[in-house]
Amino acid sequence: MIAIYIVTCVALIVSVIKSPQKTRQALERAWQKFIKVAPAFLHIMIVVSVVLYFVPNELIEACLGVDNRWGAVLIAAGLGSVTLLPGFIAFPLASMLLQKGAAYMVLSALTTTTMMVGILTIPLEKAYFGLKVTLIRNLICLGIALVVALVTGLVFGELL
Repeated sequence: MIAIYIVTCVALIVSVIKSPQKTRQALERAWQKFIKVAPAFLHIMIVVSVVLYFVPNELIEACLGVDNRWGAVLIAAGLGSVTLLPGFIAFPLASMLLQKGAAYMVLSALTTTTMMVGILTIPLEKAYFGLKVTLIRNLICLGIALVVALVTGLVFGELL
């Protein structure tokens, strides 16, 4: 993470040297976008934090932990498929669930399906692409998410 900060700082310094005016405009635009997103981000994080505070660790571990493996992956994939969360919410949520005892492969399934599978967006997607393409895309994305969860489980030793 420190490397990302260093690279960002170096890029910012290079940008300021090359074009101070454009850098200032970019930073102002980024700040405006941050201000627009911050309230929703904080609201969702507060709600998720409160809910996770009241849900016992044992329940999360039983439902989403390593002992439940594929059942937990399917639960997470199902939840992720019907949830509309941007990445900047999904990944902090995954971090909180990890601290509560959720398995890496489960979190992988949750975050991947949250980003790729869109059950709630089927009506809109169907209007543009048709039902067949929409269903095929969602099924392929669900399959990819399950493969990603499998690979994650192998990499982190949860399936051995």
